[in-house]
Amino acid sequence: MTSDVLLDLRGVSKSYRNGDTVTEVLRGIDLTIRRGEMVAIVGPSGSGKSTLMNILGCLDHPTSGHYFVAGQDTSEASPDALSALRREHFGFVFQRYHLLPRLTAQDNIELPALYTGSLPAARRARAKELLRALGLDGRGHHRPSQLSGGQQQRVSLARALMNGGEVILADEPTGALDTASGEQVTELFRSLHAQGHTVIIITHNPEIAAHTPRVIEIRDGSIVSDRAKPASIAAPRRPIHPQEPPLRMSTWWRVMARLGNAMQMALLAMATHRLRTVLTMLGIIIGIASVVCMVAVGKGTQRQVLSQISELGTNTMEIYPGKDFGDPYASLIQTLRNADVQALANQPYIDSATPNVSLDVKARYGHVVAQAQVYGVGADFFRVRGLAMDEGQWFDDADVKAASQVAIIDPKTLSALFPHSKSDALHAVILLGGLPIRVAGVLRPAALASNRNSSPTIYIPYTTATTRILGTQSLESILVRISDHSPSKAAQQAITQFLARRHGTKDFFIFNADQIRSAITKTSANLTMLITSIAVISLVVGGIGVMNIMLVSVAERTQEVGLRMAIGARASDIMQQFLIEAILVCTLGGVAGVALALLLGAMAASGWGGGVTMIFSLPSMVVAFACSMLIGLFFGFLPARRAARLDPVDALARE
Repeated sequence: MTSDVLLDLRGVSKSYRNGDTVTEVLRGIDLTIRRGEMVAIVGPSGSGKSTLMNILGCLDHPTSGHYFVAGQDTSEASPDALSALRREHFGFVFQRYHLLPRLTAQDNIELPALYTGSLPAARRARAKELLRALGLDGRGHHRPSQLSGGQQQRVSLARALMNGGEVILADEPTGALDTASGEQVTELFRSLHAQGHTVIIITHNPEIAAHTPRVIEIRDGSIVSDRAKPASIAAPRRPIHPQEPPLRMSTWWRVMARLGNAMQMALLAMATHRLRTVLTMLGIIIGIASVVCMVAVGKGTQRQVLSQISELGTNTMEIYPGKDFGDPYASLIQTLRNADVQALANQPYIDSATPNVSLDVKARYGHVVAQAQVYGVGADFFRVRGLAMDEGQWFDDADVKAASQVAIIDPKTLSALFPHSKSDALHAVILLGGLPIRVAGVLRPAALASNRNSSPTIYIPYTTATTRILGTQSLESILVRISDHSPSKAAQQAITQFLARRHGTKDFFIFNADQIRSAITKTSANLTMLITSIAVISLVVGGIGVMNIMLVSVAERTQEVGLRMAIGARASDIMQQFLIEAILVCTLGGVAGVALALLLGAMAASGWGGGVTMIFSLPSMVVAFACSMLIGLFFGFLPARRAARLDPVDALARE
């Protein structure tokens, strides 16, 4: 093989199997094409000339035999290496043009350079130069539908020359053109040949073949004649000045450019089918909105309940007589005394302690009467509960010791006893049963926003309640606040042991607000997880919808995939394009889903939610957004892999 041999086929055969039937399309083809030749391959329909062209262009591979391109055996080349051969050496001109309808003429011409990593500026300059050279100046921004057949074919030819086009392979390039346009295209091929390009034309037009220096006739899969004018085998008529492809960018920028191109094509595909895209995203939108809302409702409910528990006091415990709530003999146990309160208050793990008794009485002010709940408490009660004063002052230890007839009332009592003169409440004297009591202070309304008592509540010194109303020294309960540095569980065990030693037996039980808080937190988290898991199902359904639509998209764009492979796209390029499209659909759906969830949250906050509290957290929204991208990646993989595995010849022939 001499050094000027570019394409060399040795004993190439190609056959197709259809069930048990084997059809042999090419039989033992031996063919050599030198650099700079212009060759016409002619023959009747079904003779195998298109199959031969596909093998010459590395779109197809022979069943047997060897094919060498510039000395490289293509049978040993990997798919990416074959893509590189198509990208670096070959330029295809198809009978049906195969221009992407969503792109402009200039964008169609630039396509091959995208896969070589050419610099954008150089790529655009090269495309404009080709447009001018082929008489399409001013048509670069036109879409294929706005161009005539001859103009589309010239755009196709310019695309073939974008990366240099050392070898131009044209399949019936004038078959869809009128006579005048066909002659123009034929003249362009002759000009390219004169410039040193190797031109191979598949044609049934005898006029084109007559103007071609070398004509190869193929019939029934075999070459029956190879006629060449003597001058055609010699050196080209003009010195070869190959067009240099645009300057290449670095590997990093090449990767970014491929991603940018894939994203651009994805956006174009989505814009072309807007309604279908929106319907596809709908499942993702609903799924993401459901997940974010369920997490927000769970957090809101949890905070609401914990807030109510916190009103019982921060790190507090309440000690009651009996074995547990509902003990029928609890009223007979009178071992809880003020001495226990004082002893507990002196323990290092106790911050403060206060006794508690309660009774229902009729409260009266003037002619106004209300049924009220009266609590006899110590001076530290308000600190333990974390209550705040609106006006007035607390009663102190001196008032407790003296059993003073003073009271702190809540906002419900204020409204009930002083409906028309609330400003007169402070220092007013009210009657609790028959006992006159002076109002020393009024609690702040926010302090008891979720008070468990629906009736008016009045707080008086416990000594006043036990000596002046109840006539007993036993306590209904003892409320203690644990020191901040003491663990709640250890403090509870210590209190139990301490009081059991004092009483000689365990005749009490402890209500620990922290235990209830922990149980509610755990239960709320489990319920939120359960509801969120149900909401995730809609995400999965949405992902299946994305996969289904992407499979439809692959089927619709099979020819586009074949074209991209023909101009040098790797399988990874095809997979990347469809993966990005799926991820983009899901990502936009995720953004819309988060926005919908925030809108629902705003509606709930404004009163439309029927009292539902929603607390959104940035981490949950970020996780939901990331999930939407992962769904696109996961459910887009199968369609993307199917597209990447398409055979370029079959894809191009698909209608």
